[in-house]
Amino acid sequence: MFDLDKWQEILDTIRKNKLRTFLTGFSVAWGIFMLIVLLGSGQGLRNGIEYEFRDDAINSIWVYPGQTSLPYKGLKPGRSIRFTNDDHDEMRDRVGGVEHTTSRFYPRVVSVTYKDKHEDFDVRAVHPGHRYVENTIVTEGRFLNDFDIEQHRKVSAIGVRVKQALFGDEPAIGKNFLINGIAFKVVGVFEDTGGEGEMEKIYLPISTAQRTYGGANQIAQFMVTTGAANLEQSQTIAAEIRSRLAERHNFPEEDRRAVFVSNLNERFQRFVGVMTGMRIFTWIIGIGTILAGVVGVSNIMLISVRERTKEIGIRKALGATPASIIGLILQESVLITAVAGYTGLVLGVATLELARANLPESSFFRTPEVDLEVAIYATIMLVLAGTLAGFFPARRAAGIRPIEALRDE
Repeated sequence: MFDLDKWQEILDTIRKNKLRTFLTGFSVAWGIFMLIVLLGSGQGLRNGIEYEFRDDAINSIWVYPGQTSLPYKGLKPGRSIRFTNDDHDEMRDRVGGVEHTTSRFYPRVVSVTYKDKHEDFDVRAVHPGHRYVENTIVTEGRFLNDFDIEQHRKVSAIGVRVKQALFGDEPAIGKNFLINGIAFKVVGVFEDTGGEGEMEKIYLPISTAQRTYGGANQIAQFMVTTGAANLEQSQTIAAEIRSRLAERHNFPEEDRRAVFVSNLNERFQRFVGVMTGMRIFTWIIGIGTILAGVVGVSNIMLISVRERTKEIGIRKALGATPASIIGLILQESVLITAVAGYTGLVLGVATLELARANLPESSFFRTPEVDLEVAIYATIMLVLAGTLAGFFPARRAAGIRPIEALRDE
């Protein structure tokens, strides 16, 4: 039941001690403000780093040829390693845990032409599995398939910006355009999470491009995805790839310059570990700051109880129960904590919104924000903190004996 007299009394007490109440409330507000800002900033860093991973599948392994740096079986260092289709096929067929595979060949492109339009675009020759490595999103038609590879078909999948440049508002599917004077039919249009640059690519079947543009069986690099493999399993896959390549190309496995194996699983897990540590550190700092404010509230309530000792004694002499005394002190404590905490919460969210609207987005810090779940947890924490801050002073007040309180000066 709402007791208006009790709330008026609490407000009168707060008005009589404006400075003390303000300073106490400020410490609580500052604590929750810092917690919200730190959590939002941490999320901004997380969003930025995740943005860096947007282009490629985080469960992928990328393999590049290099140059040997160690002698091996009578062979001198300094040999260039060259990958072929057989390397790709062996990794696809004999390495356990591999889900999708692709290799790349880069034709030397002079021009891309459609009617009277001449453009320069990046042309990549790939396998069908490439769409899973590059997070390619097909918006029209289809991507390259195994039949295209087997039959050396002159087909292509083009980015949306290529479509806009060559075909404008015309439908692109089924149309032919020229790459270095050789006609390719558009079978698909795609978008890419990697941004506008990735949507200016043209993908061709690797077998067709190798035959058409003099690539023989050479490939520039190959990539695999590891499905649902955990970090340890992906490391095993990467080690097996290196081992098989070392056997095929005659270099020692410990020669890290012969081939470069980049495991995105490892990079992403390192990022997850750093972000988890940052989040824990942020909560420790934020909660510590809030607790400091709560201690301040508790101390203020103790002072308030001491100053009102005679008043409390009179109340108890007139029949006030310990529960009513405790309730009065707790209500005052919760009111101060809740109002101050909510103020800090609102200011923290407002600060993040201002930062979100005015700070330029970068690849390391993007969209600082705090989700609703965190705000709810913060609110619950405030209510519990206010109750805790007032409990011990309230218990002390309830234990005052009327006769001793009336003697207090």
